[in-house]
Amino acid sequence: MQLELLNEQGQATSKVDAPDTVFARDYNEALVHQVVVAFQANARQGTRAQLDRGEVKHSTKKPFRQKGTGNARAGMTSSPLWRGGGRIFPNRPDENFSQKINKKMYRAGMASILSQLARDGRLAVVDSIKVEAPKTKLLAQKFKAMGLESVMVISDQVDENVLLASRNLANVLVVEPRYADPLSLVFYKKVLVTKGAIEQLKEMYA
Repeated sequence: MQLELLNEQGQATSKVDAPDTVFARDYNEALVHQVVVAFQANARQGTRAQLDRGEVKHSTKKPFRQKGTGNARAGMTSSPLWRGGGRIFPNRPDENFSQKINKKMYRAGMASILSQLARDGRLAVVDSIKVEAPKTKLLAQKFKAMGLESVMVISDQVDENVLLASRNLANVLVVEPRYADPLSLVFYKKVLVTKGAIEQLKEMYA
């Protein structure tokens, strides 16, 4: 598999060889969906708390008499059947949303995403991404010159100036290969990979 090598102006100057085991895999939509959903689920926190029928604020007075009204029998307004009543199976703060994904499945899913990005022209190679100072304006101008609005940079050695400059850019993410996640790969319109990062991705997902 050959990937485009971009220059400072975002123009393809040549081709770079990339391992087929990572960048030329068949696209497995079901596996990619499972990996992305599991990643989102594992990032969730159990912060919701609902009340059951014993915890809601209510009166213990019988709402109406037992017989003669035509309504179903009711003992108190905390019943889950009543508006304002408790929940039958309330959500708790210690709720666990995590989903297990085998390492082999995760590696195959990541390789499938990278391969599809390469086929769609959304993945390219750069020598490096650097700025002279840790200023957001400089990095924004650099990506604007390359014609990029939404970009994810996977670098083998993240430059500190680039990392600091990218923090205030909503549509820019700079990470090392080990921190690249499936959701970000799918979300950003363009993914730039340095030459050194290609070898690391090969070791991780081949």
